[in-house]
This record gives sequence, structure tokens and C-alpha cells, in this order.
Amino acid sequence: MFRGVRLRAASYMTIVTTMVILLTGLRMNMITKQSWSVASAKARFSELIEKAESEGPQTVTRNGRPAAVLVSIEEWERKTARKGTLTEFFQNSPLHDSGIDLVRLDHPPRKIDL
Repeated sequence: MFRGVRLRAASYMTIVTTMVILLTGLRMNMITKQSWSVASAKARFSELIEKAESEGPQTVTRNGRPAAVLVSIEEWERKTARKGTLTEFFQNSPLHDSGIDLVRLDHPPRKIDL
């Protein structure tokens, strides 16, 4: 696919759909050290991967506007890792031991004409 680029699953990038890497079109609130046009990203893809690993997320632009962000696999796994179960989320809620008393109403559903 890319000449001279060898990708190892554990240490390099996860390539998602034809060079559109990580959340295409999403305007992320992170400042990257370098922006790459789509053309330069394609031409220097190996360098782009190395910069993502060593310097952090790299922005790829299309027509001068951010289009995608390339991140290292370590960053991707850290950002997408599950942070607990739904049960743990509710148990850690500030409302868990607040004494709030929620009452469910016993009214029947309203009648509608179909």
C-alpha cells in the first residue's frame, strides 16, 4: 500500500479507512504541533506516523480546514479505553448517597386516538 512503510499492529497506527484517521470532520479542541495537507500527508505518510508517535496528534487539513487527526495507537487506546461499568458510574454518582427520594407517579398513560 505505502512503499517503505512497515506497520506493526502493536506499535504503529491503526489506519482507518483510506487515510482518514480518527474522527474525520470532527473539530477537535486540541492544538497539534503541525498541520499537514492531504497531499503532503500522503507523500510523507511514514514521517507523519513518526511525528504522531513522538510529538502527539497531527492534524490533516483539506482546503485549509481540519479534516482528520492522526494519533499513535497508544493515544488511541488510552482515549477509547472503557472507564468502568454503568453500575460503577451510578455508584460513583454524587447523587448516590444524597438521600434524594424519587417518586414514580401511578397515573395511567393518557389516551390517544390512532
